[in-house]
Amino acid sequence: MELNDKNGRTTVIIADDEPITRMDIKEIFITHGYDVVAEASDGFDAVENCKKYHPDLVLLDIKMPLADGLSAAKIINEDHLADTIIMLTAYSDKEFVEQAKLSCVSGYIVKPIDEKSLIPSVEVAVARNREINKLRKNIEIMTDRLENRTVIEKAKGLIMQEQSLSEQEAYDYIRELSHMKNISMRRVSEIILARAGM
Repeated sequence: MELNDKNGRTTVIIADDEPITRMDIKEIFITHGYDVVAEASDGFDAVENCKKYHPDLVLLDIKMPLADGLSAAKIINEDHLADTIIMLTAYSDKEFVEQAKLSCVSGYIVKPIDEKSLIPSVEVAVARNREINKLRKNIEIMTDRLENRTVIEKAKGLIMQEQSLSEQEAYDYIRELSHMKNISMRRVSEIILARAGM
């Protein structure tokens, strides 16, 4: 998923059950060059819109019908449906702040919205989450490479043993099968190991 839309603008979904609040927030974001791709009046629609658009940022009111902002945040975070989640709320009680922390949100902004503090808070949260997402992707790539290597090494060892081949010959054998069958070396290795009951 791209972090920005094709115009290079940060994509936003605003979820609040107050139409006037949504309109005000949307105006602020559009004025500052953001792309508001959808609006929602409840947590359920917020989740559905995030599934559809995978925005860079979703702003969620805590108190909404059907599914509240905290429930929506939990689903959006677990399913990686948005890069950054920020709560917009009239509630500054410690209980809500603690629940927001558990929902892995990146920001907590108390209404009434102050335009001067909203945009800087959002920009910092979005930038931080982009860095976190980059790190996460790098870790996933490295983990995947390590797993590939482990499976190939195991299959290579088995072939060396079964066919009395050198390490290079066993590796070449897996690579040739990979080219011939047009599947990855890892997949070839998994088949070899499965055949041997490993």
